Amino acid sequence: MAAATAAEGGGKELNEIKTQFNTREGVYKLLTHSEYSRPNRVPFNSQGSNPVKVSFVNVNDPSGNGDRICFNVGRELYFYIYKGVRKAADLSKPIDKRIYKGTQPTCHDFNHLTATADSVSLLVGFSAGQVQLIDPIKKETSKLFNEEVSCHENWGRERNGVLLLTSNRLIDKSRVTCVKWVPGLERLFLVAHSSGNMYLYNVENTCGTTAPHYQLLKQGKNYSVHTCKSKSTRNPLLKWTVGEGALNEFAFSPDGKFLACVSQDGFLRVFNFDAVELHGTMKSYFGGLLCMCWSPDGKYIVAGGEDDLVTVWSFVDCRVIARGHGHKSWVSVVAFDHYTTSVEDADPMEFSGSEEDFQGQIHFGRDRANSTQSRLSKCNSTDSRTVHTTYRFGSVGQDTQLCLWDLTEDILFPHLPLSRARTNNPSTNDSGANTPSNSLSSPLPRSNSLPHSPAMTANNKSSAIASGVSKFATLSLHDRKEQHQETDHKRNHSMGHISSKSSDKLNMLTKSRTDPAKTLGTLLCPRMEDLPLLEPLICKKIAHERLTVLIFLEDCIVTACQEGVIWTWARPGKVGLSSQKQAVSPSGTII
Repeated sequence: MAAATAAEGGGKELNEIKTQFNTREGVYKLLTHSEYSRPNRVPFNSQGSNPVKVSFVNVNDPSGNGDRICFNVGRELYFYIYKGVRKAADLSKPIDKRIYKGTQPTCHDFNHLTATADSVSLLVGFSAGQVQLIDPIKKETSKLFNEEVSCHENWGRERNGVLLLTSNRLIDKSRVTCVKWVPGLERLFLVAHSSGNMYLYNVENTCGTTAPHYQLLKQGKNYSVHTCKSKSTRNPLLKWTVGEGALNEFAFSPDGKFLACVSQDGFLRVFNFDAVELHGTMKSYFGGLLCMCWSPDGKYIVAGGEDDLVTVWSFVDCRVIARGHGHKSWVSVVAFDHYTTSVEDADPMEFSGSEEDFQGQIHFGRDRANSTQSRLSKCNSTDSRTVHTTYRFGSVGQDTQLCLWDLTEDILFPHLPLSRARTNNPSTNDSGANTPSNSLSSPLPRSNSLPHSPAMTANNKSSAIASGVSKFATLSLHDRKEQHQETDHKRNHSMGHISSKSSDKLNMLTKSRTDPAKTLGTLLCPRMEDLPLLEPLICKKIAHERLTVLIFLEDCIVTACQEGVIWTWARPGKVGLSSQKQAVSPSGTII
């Protein structure tokens, strides 16, 4: 989609690379001494490589330098002490460095529950479909998943500093697009592939020596969930088939109860993870959706992709509430800034639970720690609001630009006449649930002045949606089957007792195509003129290569591009004297 020319904030030239930008809270500055990359910046073919990704973990190091950073560049994986704005980076001393042959790292995720100064658990996904569990502190490789057992003797072998990974993948042969630990659990993790499948693993279980057989657990429109059918406990525990085309990214809600994922078919789908049920959907303006993120309180999801837009979706109302237009090309990453979003003093939400056996293998129990990220304004309506609510989020894209956006109260809580707010007729969305609206109200003028949304007000859905759904973890398999039988005549996706012989029919159901022309102008995909159009606070060109990383930390913003360089942008007032005085030689050592 051709986007409007982005504001360069007074730059002398359109292609000038920015090293600082100004917002209402002050000036963000690029710290050149805090760059992370390959030692000596060895060039590589960025066009033929998978996107550079960055993961952080804090290991509670008594010395005070507890942050660790992991990033992949081409077929290499690096693990460093991250000093951020405090001290200069020393690229000559990685804690761990790995070079792979036959496959490339594509994504990674730390287990924050088990991380210590002596040991961390890092999951790494690869372009050939494997998932590796490593400990970069101990320099150990524990397990490889999606691999034949007989080949295990080879994948840990190192030749001339290069790790060999075999290619006999039994579960899924397509590229790993996203891998994450299940929140609050030490052993379970979820993996998404470009095949459109997701798999739930337990690190303590093995993968069998033959391809797994599956039994249908539940299915709905354009998704199905299967369990692994075997006599002994083995991985994967569950197989999710979602949408059409690649599953590009997924993320758990802040409380860990819901799972949102975006696919190449252009759909955002949000599931109750424990109950394995679809909560709501949204369709891109056109093209695939490539990225998404949750607001810190779990009330909103922002998605981006091939329509060059950022789209804001309300979790409570299951509807699009705004779009943002500032990028000139595909949006690759969106992220909320937890530290700039307005908050009020409130008791953090607690999440706890006991472990339950599911066929003797799946443990969905939760023991979640309190999160300060849940201390956001609890204003769900326009009544009695005393705290100004503003969410800050950012986006980066293939246009090499960084955009920052503010989601404010005039968008979240539009003051609409009741006559306009109630002019929509109910219809059925992609999830099969009754929701307002195939016909949206009269169009608004298209502008970047944050007009009030003409879309309908909330149809009395409240936060009880999130808390009122029964948890999958509290049901035994027998209880769930009984419930499914009782509700089969009411719901199309409670079919956990269907035999495996109906797989052909199931594939026809789950692969039914949604005509984009039929979704445009509906609740799934409102027209551009029917929604407020957000204008970015800043839109700056900060790299020569496409941007692939955006992470908000307490004292800085971290970005990275496909060239393999990770930048640290100090927040206003966070640049220390020690970091200002230090410099780095071309080899990466401190001068």
